[in-house]
Amino acid sequence: MAARIFRRKQPFFSPPLLSRIYNLCPYLKRWKHTCSKEGEVVRLRDITWRSIARESSYDAATWKTLDSSSAGIMNSDISSPTWTVLKILQCKGFDAYLVGGCVRDLLLKRKPKDFDIVTTASLKQIKKNFHRSRVVGRRFPICHVQIRDCTVEVSSFNTTGRHVKERETTHSSQIPTNCDEKDFIRWKNCMERDFTINGLFYDPFNRVIYDYIDGIKDLKICKMHTIIPAHLSFTEDSARILRGLRIAARLGLQFSSEITAAIHELSSSIMTLPKSRLIMELNFMLAYGAAEPSIHLLQKFKLLEILLPFHVTYLANQTKSQPTRSSIMLMDIFSNLDKVLSADRPSDSTLWLALLAFHLALLDHPQDALVVWTFSSILYHGLWSKGMQFARENAIYAKFVPEISTSLATISDESLLEEVSHLASLVKSSSIALTSNDALQQSMARYPNQASRSGLILVSEKMGKNVAKLFDNLEKDIKSCDKERQKYNIDYELLKKGNHGETRFVLGKIIMDTMRAKLTREPGDIITETTGPVLSKLFL
Repeated sequence: MAARIFRRKQPFFSPPLLSRIYNLCPYLKRWKHTCSKEGEVVRLRDITWRSIARESSYDAATWKTLDSSSAGIMNSDISSPTWTVLKILQCKGFDAYLVGGCVRDLLLKRKPKDFDIVTTASLKQIKKNFHRSRVVGRRFPICHVQIRDCTVEVSSFNTTGRHVKERETTHSSQIPTNCDEKDFIRWKNCMERDFTINGLFYDPFNRVIYDYIDGIKDLKICKMHTIIPAHLSFTEDSARILRGLRIAARLGLQFSSEITAAIHELSSSIMTLPKSRLIMELNFMLAYGAAEPSIHLLQKFKLLEILLPFHVTYLANQTKSQPTRSSIMLMDIFSNLDKVLSADRPSDSTLWLALLAFHLALLDHPQDALVVWTFSSILYHGLWSKGMQFARENAIYAKFVPEISTSLATISDESLLEEVSHLASLVKSSSIALTSNDALQQSMARYPNQASRSGLILVSEKMGKNVAKLFDNLEKDIKSCDKERQKYNIDYELLKKGNHGETRFVLGKIIMDTMRAKLTREPGDIITETTGPVLSKLFL
């Protein structure tokens, strides 16, 4: 059944409201800055609501509501802890909505990685009603509510970011009779968000989705637009650049020309973000099932040289020295990583850091294919004898240059285990090297013909040591770590928590999958799910 989308039949704003909106929302000031040409002064009296709507596409007449049942969204798709928070807020007399990426993902028939709630309750009232809660964040404070072992993020309509703190408080008496107060409150909150596809609200009690800025339309055409002008949006918060890249990578969306230009111009501004925020965004890219397309986008917009400077140098050298190759080992590793992870089944950062350390060890010390096979098979099976036997029976020579030095060699079991232990030692050392600027420069010196790059060391010593623990004793005596794997399906709860046994198991699987077969696609091709066909039925 085609979804029902209702357009508003009467305008929500009257012209006299323009002056109040100007005082209420600094957005008009931003539009003035964006719409004015160099050397041209734009005065407030020259701006009309009609011109604002034309420049920004935020015409109240285009506001829509969508029957969620017609869109195929069921409340059973909402996690139990989230439902608990929603129902408690409603019982206490507050309005509460799902907002942002979770609404977007529900429309796309994807399981959201988390559910965000926005409510008319203040942060103080939220804390009063949920004893296991705490307020976090300075720029935009939110409340983390703990329900059993899950954390639900709850924000308040009464809270605004620092860049909109100067807005005046709106009283109900000030809102015109032809403007619905709740719509106006939702719209204001929507205007503080980043992308149109993240500006959707869902009322699960009335089963209605609210779309004020054509977010559903952008999902249909698979294109990303910012809510306010892109240059201004990224200037206000440069983290939106990285967030936009990971959303586009995961959903297979295209950027508007405005976003593309703004990212190219402002890419270096991400260096002003705290390292903790950068590593968090990088983890969202690499640990949630979209590592390969994320790396491609980071490379395209020259952000990879900031976040992973050695690896962008490696990729540039591979492309230059072997332009006809259909497979680059690092990208094959990320591709196989994506096959086992997804937004609702992520891993801890330990997994992708271990893969980077493993790959760096091979670049510094290329290995025989059988050694790599045995190393990964032992990680996978847990039992050294079973792992070695499986490797000897199933190993396939994968010609990766320069990582794999020779084909499958004839070697005794004792010598093979010695080589595997040595490789484990090299990987362990490489995990520590990821935390050192000196080690970074030494690794990059391997490619003297590439342009010198200077980036950030985002991996903390604590993270590096945690990765190194995966190989404790393994580099000394494989037999001392002998513990047979009892089951061969992934326990995603343990993987998300960074459990070492589960991480070793998945690490071994990914390396074996990479060695087993080469991908047949051409270099640079990005395989992602498209959202167009999923949403097309909403517009029949």
